Amino acid sequence: MSKKILIVDDEPHIRMLIEQTLEDLEDDGVVLLFAENGEQALSIIEKEKPSLVFLDVMMPKLNGMEVCYKVKKELKLTDIYIILLTAKGQEVDRQKGLDMGADRYMTKPFDPDEMLSIAEEIIKL
Repeated sequence: MSKKILIVDDEPHIRMLIEQTLEDLEDDGVVLLFAENGEQALSIIEKEKPSLVFLDVMMPKLNGMEVCYKVKKELKLTDIYIILLTAKGQEVDRQKGLDMGADRYMTKPFDPDEMLSIAEEIIKL
C-alpha cells in the first residue's frame, strides 16, 4: 500500500513549494495529493486516507481548523497525522489548533528541510 501525503493550501505557489520540498519522497513510493480548499481536502481525506496532511489554516469554504476537527473528532480518523500550516504563530492559535485535533503546528514561512524530515519521520521512511 503506497503512503499518501495530502497538501492543502489555497495559494498555488505554496502548494508548489511544498510539492518541491517533498517530491523526493515520490522516489520512495509516496503519492502526493493536493487540495486548494477545505471541502476538497475533506473529500480527498475520506476517499484516500492519507498518512499525513499538511493543512493550511486560512482557507475559503472550510478553514484548516474546521477540516482538522471534522477529520479527528467527527470522522474519528485519528491515524491521519495532521500538521497545520499558518502564518499566525501565536500560542493561542497553536493551542486552538491542537485542541481541534492537530498533531503538530508549523509556522510559515517554514523550513523545507525541517518539513521534509518531519514528513519522513511520520511516514516512516
